[in-house]
Amino acid sequence: MSESDPQLAANPLVQMEGLPKFNLIEPDHVAPAVKHLLEQCERQISEIEQTLEPTWEGLLQPLEEMDLGWEYAWGPVCHLLSVKNTEALREAHKSVLSEIVAFGLRVSQSQAIYKGLRELRDGQGWTHLDGVQRRIVERQLRSAEHAGVGLEGEAKTRFNEIAEQLSKNSTDFSNHVLDATKAFTLDILDPQDADGWPESLKRVTSQSYNQGKAEDDPESTSERGPWRITLDLPCFIPFMQHSKRRDHREDVYRVFLTRASDGNLDNSDLITQTLSLRKERAGLLGFDTYAELSLDSKMAPDVDAVQGMFDELLAASRPYAVEDLDEVRKLAEDEGESAPLEHWDVAFWSERLREKRFDFTDDQLRPYFPLPRVTDGLFGLSQKLFGITIDIVEDEESVWHSDVRYFRVLNEKSDQIASFYLDPYSRPQDKRGGAWMGGCLSRRRVRGELRLPVVHLCCNGTPPVGDQPSLMSFREVETLFHEFGHGLQAMLTTVDYADASGTSGIEWDAVELASQFMENWCYHKPTLMGMAAHVETGDPLPEDLFKKIVAARTFRSGSNMVRQLEFGMTDMELHHHHDPDGSESAFDVRSRIAERTSVIPILPEDRFLCGFGHIFSGGYAAGYYSYKWSEVLSADAFSAFEEVGLDNDSEVERLGRKFRDTVLAIGGGQHPMDVFVEFRGRKPTTEALLRHSGLRG
Repeated sequence: MSESDPQLAANPLVQMEGLPKFNLIEPDHVAPAVKHLLEQCERQISEIEQTLEPTWEGLLQPLEEMDLGWEYAWGPVCHLLSVKNTEALREAHKSVLSEIVAFGLRVSQSQAIYKGLRELRDGQGWTHLDGVQRRIVERQLRSAEHAGVGLEGEAKTRFNEIAEQLSKNSTDFSNHVLDATKAFTLDILDPQDADGWPESLKRVTSQSYNQGKAEDDPESTSERGPWRITLDLPCFIPFMQHSKRRDHREDVYRVFLTRASDGNLDNSDLITQTLSLRKERAGLLGFDTYAELSLDSKMAPDVDAVQGMFDELLAASRPYAVEDLDEVRKLAEDEGESAPLEHWDVAFWSERLREKRFDFTDDQLRPYFPLPRVTDGLFGLSQKLFGITIDIVEDEESVWHSDVRYFRVLNEKSDQIASFYLDPYSRPQDKRGGAWMGGCLSRRRVRGELRLPVVHLCCNGTPPVGDQPSLMSFREVETLFHEFGHGLQAMLTTVDYADASGTSGIEWDAVELASQFMENWCYHKPTLMGMAAHVETGDPLPEDLFKKIVAARTFRSGSNMVRQLEFGMTDMELHHHHDPDGSESAFDVRSRIAERTSVIPILPEDRFLCGFGHIFSGGYAAGYYSYKWSEVLSADAFSAFEEVGLDNDSEVERLGRKFRDTVLAIGGGQHPMDVFVEFRGRKPTTEALLRHSGLRG
């Protein structure tokens, strides 16, 4: 297909400027655009190989220019697969995936490019590069080595086969989890079975029923039902916390725990195959385990350092987790529950304990956190700390769903420096679970002109019902602040090279620093009180409720930390010590780790790993520990603000600008430890994290 072909010219995935036209992209556009781009890039890479000079302008700059088309042609496809998933889009994605993987390996394994990079690093031109450019060169050299540039013959062929299969496995795993999640529903017909539910859960499940009911079925109302329970987290979590029907909780919990573990959606074999292929891939590159390969490009020096963090935090948190469970069990017994406490009981009785201890419910808080007020508060905090202003663009048409809003970010001179899309609500029928920040367009120079960064901020919060805006749970507020922290690092970058701007180039185990840092401000009184106003009356959040929120911050923090450590330890065990071809299955490993960490034995049929997308379809393989590693950094960074006094506005603003000009601005341009020390004045310790978690003293 030639560039002059009118069909190609009208293809929104072929454009190379402005915002991607998400509203115009159809599955039929994918294959023609990608094939055109592959042909174009093949010509470009061949030209680079034949004419390259071992300089920045002669090698790195042409490579970055070649990458530009992928942001427009492939980036939107992968994004839509997460937020507007359809069978047709899956097939379109699948039809070109192997060719894309092959081309990526073609570039990464180019001997000419690798030789040019080495000559640049070892030659006189090295002294002419700045620090950011040197990091990019070093990272590209390491990436090429990890991509098999040093392999030949059968080893190279096998490496490439593994890469293609792993890419396919990742997509299949994610699709299976999405399909298994939306395949389950439980309709509650008897109003007595909804006794004790918060109004927010009734509204969400009533709306879910109406959206999926047959044409001749009765219309649901939040007062009388019917109510449809799904495995989507804004429904699943409050249902487990508030349903008095123990049998219903058990049924829903068991289905959730065994998602994607049977039939044609079974991820079990994909897990074994993926672990085996990763180990083989690491071996071809000269590493003993996949974990060693993974950590070769991370902040943590080795597996022993990660295990040391696990041991320290587990020793501090597990006694508190045991105490948490004892308290929940005692309350259940005191309230007349005769059955032994099971997994499907913990969330229910924990919520009763929280209500009793702190005397408030999640539904009491929701009316004070309508999404528009929360975003105003978040944007106001960002202006105070970082000197930025955020404006909504009302007439932006390029969005992929009517829920989505588009915003501009302005600096202190009122110049636009970035923009972002916000997709805040759950859509279980076509949007994957969880919350994430994704890059749309990176900051870079394009034909000498600076192109500003654009990001996607995606959450799965409670959707609005009728004319009422989304009323957020406090956890949903924290999640929005978290993802916005990622977005800030992507948008406030001052690096002009795509390979190091924003979150690109940051060692994976430091990439959660900015996001977790922002969560702390949800407990800062001026911030929280400034954005909390009752949706109907406009009344501010009562002082006693604020105090209760702060007091409840460390509620079950021992249990929550142990849970995260369990996931991280399981991930590391699977990728470092486990033999996927041996007699012990991945599920056996999960059980063995849980014996050390979990305070309540896991169920024999536990298939949590079949839905563990972070490590089997995300970027956290042998890296789930990164959440805790980064949390050590973020807690210590926030403690700098505590030391000067959170009520000292001038000092808080001074530190906010310093955080902006170091952590947020530099991003992948320096090693994260150097960036942290530049902000904090010293290396991090675990003291602040343990103190914030209530696990000290």
